[in-house]
Amino acid sequence: MAAIIQGIGAATALTSANSLDTKKSFFSNPRRSFSVGAERKGRTFVVRSNGRLSYGLNGRGGRAEQLITNAVAAKEDTAAASTSSKPGHELLLFEALREGLEEEMDRDPAVCVMGEDVGHYGGSYKVTKGLAPKYGDLRVLDTPIAENSFTGMGIGAAMTGLRPVIEGMNMGFLLLAFNQISNNCGMLHYTSGGQFKIPVVIRGPGGVGRQLGAEHSQRLESYFQSIPGIQMVACSTPYNAKGLMKAAIRSDNPVILFEHVLLYNLKERIPDEEYVLNLEEAEMVRPGEHVTILTYSRMRYHVMQAAKTLVNKGYDPEVIDIRSLKPFDLHTIGNSVKKTHRVLIVEECMRTGGIGASLTAAITENFHDYLDSPIICLSSQDVPTPYAGTLENWTVVQPAQIVTAVEQLCQ
Repeated sequence: MAAIIQGIGAATALTSANSLDTKKSFFSNPRRSFSVGAERKGRTFVVRSNGRLSYGLNGRGGRAEQLITNAVAAKEDTAAASTSSKPGHELLLFEALREGLEEEMDRDPAVCVMGEDVGHYGGSYKVTKGLAPKYGDLRVLDTPIAENSFTGMGIGAAMTGLRPVIEGMNMGFLLLAFNQISNNCGMLHYTSGGQFKIPVVIRGPGGVGRQLGAEHSQRLESYFQSIPGIQMVACSTPYNAKGLMKAAIRSDNPVILFEHVLLYNLKERIPDEEYVLNLEEAEMVRPGEHVTILTYSRMRYHVMQAAKTLVNKGYDPEVIDIRSLKPFDLHTIGNSVKKTHRVLIVEECMRTGGIGASLTAAITENFHDYLDSPIICLSSQDVPTPYAGTLENWTVVQPAQIVTAVEQLCQ
C-alpha cells in the first residue's frame, strides 16, 4: 500500500408543540450503488435550477416526477427566462463536481481520488466518471469496502504532501471511518505541533433520498461538527458545487463536502472561466426585509418554494444559503439579523444537536439584542428515516411548515 501511495505522488416535528414552539431552547449488509439517470429503470429525468423537469422515454415516470418535484422546488420564474441568454455552459450538479475535480487534477499532480468504485465504474453517482482512463489507476484508486482503512490511507497520503479526495459511496458509510476522521484527520495538525498539514477532502452523497431507507438517508453534519480542525461545507447548486470543490481541494485544512443525493440532477449554467468560492462565505439567495431564513443543501429549494407563497401573502423574506456549516459566516448572518430582527432556520438535519441548534446558539450569543422574537428552528424529526415514501416526507420539513413559521414570527 505504501508503494501505491508513492506512485500516486506522481422534518421537523409536525405538531405545533414540537415544530413551532419558540419557548424551547435549542442549544447545542449489502451495499447498493444508486447511479444517476438511465442506469435505473424508469424514465430518466433532469431537474433544472428553475424547477423545470425534463424526462426521457422509459416507462416508469410517475414516481420519479412526484419525488423530484417534492425534493427540488422552483425558483423565481424570471430566472428561467434569462438562463438561455447567459454565457457559460450548462452542467448537472454531479457534472459540475466532476469538472471542478478534473480541473484541480490537471492543475496539481498531487491531487488524487480514492474510494469504492471511483475508478472505471465512475463512482456510484458518476462524479468520477472518465477520470481513471485519463489519469490512471494510481491517481484514481479503487479501494476495498473498508472505509476506516482507505480514509486512514488518504489521511496518511495528505501528511506526505498529496491532496487526496476521499469519496464515501454514501455518507452513512463514513461512520465506519469516524475514528480516522476524528482522531487523525481533525487533530493531527495540532497534535504534531504543526509539523503536518492534512489537505484532504472527504465527500459523498447523503440526505433523505428516494426511499433509500434509514441507513442510506443519514445526515452526518451533526456528527462531524464537534470535531476540532475540520471545515464543513454543503453544496446546493452546480455553481457552488464546482466552486466549493475547487476551494476544498486547495485548502490546507481537512474539508468535508456534503452533497445531497436528490440534487445531483439539478442543472444550471455556470461560467466558462475558472472560479473558486470562499469556504467560509454564505450566499444571499433572496434579499428581503421581514425575516431572515437560514438554510442549506436541499432545504434551500423548499424555502424558495415557501418564499413564493410568502410573497403572495405580503411577506418579504430574506433567504441565505449558509453553505459553510463550520465555521458559520456570522458576518453575513449578523448583517441580515440586524436588518430583519427575526430568524427562521430550516434544515434537514435532526432536531437534537443538529446544525440548527448550533446556529441558534451562535446567533443568540452574538446578536441577541437585535432579535425581536425568539428564533424558530425547523428540523427533521428525531426518528429513523422510514422507507415508505409518504412517511419519509413527513419526517422532513415541507414548504407549508415554513410558511406557517414565518407567519408566526411576523405576528
